[in-house]
Amino acid sequence: MIVVEKIIVNQTSLSGFLLLEFSELRELQILYFVVLLAFYLAALTGNLLIISAVAFDHHLHTPMYFFLMNLALQDLGSVSVIMPKSMANTILNTRYISNLGCVAQVLFFLFFMASDFFLLTVMAYDRYIAICKPLQYEMLMNRQACTQMITSVWIISFLYGVLHTGGTFAPPFCSNLVNQFFCEFFCEIPQLLKLTCSDLYLLEIGIVVVSAVIGLGCFIFIIITYVHIFAAVLKIPSIEGRQKAFSTGLPHLIVFSIFVFTGCFAYLKPTSNTPSHLDLALTIIYSMFPPLMNPVIYSMRNNKIKLSLLKLLGLRHSKNSFINLLV
Repeated sequence: MIVVEKIIVNQTSLSGFLLLEFSELRELQILYFVVLLAFYLAALTGNLLIISAVAFDHHLHTPMYFFLMNLALQDLGSVSVIMPKSMANTILNTRYISNLGCVAQVLFFLFFMASDFFLLTVMAYDRYIAICKPLQYEMLMNRQACTQMITSVWIISFLYGVLHTGGTFAPPFCSNLVNQFFCEFFCEIPQLLKLTCSDLYLLEIGIVVVSAVIGLGCFIFIIITYVHIFAAVLKIPSIEGRQKAFSTGLPHLIVFSIFVFTGCFAYLKPTSNTPSHLDLALTIIYSMFPPLMNPVIYSMRNNKIKLSLLKLLGLRHSKNSFINLLV
């Protein structure tokens, strides 16, 4: 449940939230903490390795790896917004989050998730140009163009987060109970909207619907680009080349599809008044799955990244064992 603590007489004022605990059993709380910690450390390690490899190896200062480093930064930000607070609340057996903390959590989580989403779309376009129009690649994906794309992704995503956050917290909150146990994970917009007692919440619902349409548009764009990519790949005479392209492209589509559909379903479906395991599963999938899987799909299967990490960690002589460990 989310309980609104009031520190002044006005019933609509909000000083903080009490996030419903995962379980009253201390053993399950500890288990929940351990699982979250394992997820967080795995995502943290994978993304930090990618950032370090690209930053310190000048051979990786190309558009594709520049995008990969930004993707890792965004994935790192998205998991760091929600997991540390949830783990801290669990291990300290407290559920409180301030109003300002909840606002910041919603803003930055949406910012990082949106930037992740838009960057994956840009990366699909980059691969399309590289494979389908290789002669035009250097002209279309030069340093200035890549910088402009990344800057646009960060700015648009931040404005998107501000717009959603403003639409969520503009209406006054008049209810003090949301019967959803997964809200301990983080402040989620559909559950916060249930606390409002003003028609202003309809503005945020409209923003969510528009966002879903934009998201599906980006998804269709990615599908179309990969249809062209796979068509071009099938013309490659080398079987190894075709396998390499498909081994990266198909997981990209699978993870991106899971991210889009679980996120859209979680935000567009009617909220329930009873605790739902489906809601918990959807929240975990779209918030934790991409940051954990993106490093594996886009980088840890990439030989140049692996070799760069070997140099960075001083493990050249144990190349084979280290690469096998990363696969």
